[in-house]
Amino acid sequence: MAAAARDHLPAAGLDEADEAVRGTCEDASVCKRFAVSVGYWKDPYIQYFVRQAKERKAPEINRGYYARVHGVSYLLKAFLKKTECNCQIVNLGAGMDTLFWRLKDENLLPRKYFEVDFPMIVARKIHNIKSKPPLSKPIMESHSGESLLIDSHSLDSSRYSIIGGDLRFSSDLEEKLKKHNLDIQLPTLLIAECVLVYMTPQQSANLLKWAASTFPVAMFINYEQVNMTDRFGQIMIENLQRRQCNLAGVEVCKSLDSQRERLLLNGWETAHAIDMMKVYSFLPQADVKRIEGLEFLDEKELFEQLMQHYCICWASKDSSNLGNVLQGLEGLASITF
Repeated sequence: MAAAARDHLPAAGLDEADEAVRGTCEDASVCKRFAVSVGYWKDPYIQYFVRQAKERKAPEINRGYYARVHGVSYLLKAFLKKTECNCQIVNLGAGMDTLFWRLKDENLLPRKYFEVDFPMIVARKIHNIKSKPPLSKPIMESHSGESLLIDSHSLDSSRYSIIGGDLRFSSDLEEKLKKHNLDIQLPTLLIAECVLVYMTPQQSANLLKWAASTFPVAMFINYEQVNMTDRFGQIMIENLQRRQCNLAGVEVCKSLDSQRERLLLNGWETAHAIDMMKVYSFLPQADVKRIEGLEFLDEKELFEQLMQHYCICWASKDSSNLGNVLQGLEGLASITF
């Protein structure tokens, strides 16, 4: 499935493009750690994965990450509540995400939590886990059964697995997940944050089709860019291109309609998409007021433009209707965060 990318890029060019995408993992993690250090939300684990930022991040960036983290968390917790945690989560392109540890602290772990990313990123994450007891101890505490399996590019415990792989090859992905005890009959939540946009439209379509056809009961959460055909969107694209970071899938990010349509065309029964300004307006207003008091925001118009160029999309599939697991989630179309 990565053939489309290889048709247009020589091997060296593809490696360079992949390296630029891997760099976005570091950027996002540094931004999250800075926002946490200012007090936007609590995450005691991010400090073990990434250095503190050398300079302050702009308030509009911090508020954007706040909305992203809380928006994805709202949908994820709705799924966990509906399934009573009798489910599995597959975090695609997880990077240095700390969600497993935070869910354990809240006693909200699913039956199993999987992460997939480039082998180079996975190796770094596993090194951090092995060398830092605040990360390794919760994995051991939640583990039961045979001895925990760990090597440089994968980790497998009874509740948490990290797998090195390329999301452009869904057949390889399924094989690796099954080796780590993926249960396709369990209700499954798949999460992709700023991941599909770095794949060609055909590659992301193949991934979405694979997920929709593999799991009888499933939900897919996608966070990424939207409204990218206007001038502000073009500036975003140009800024990334200057860093050799090509948004291979940007044509699907034309509008909220194009985002919904992609999900529906690739096997999902229902699909919704809202921009991040709308998400921000629906977050609990007492906490929004608190974080707005953390830093003065001078560029309110810039913040609104930025938020209108990112979105959260979610799709569901419940063909077996097992216990109406996803019943009620469609009410999130008129979100009450």
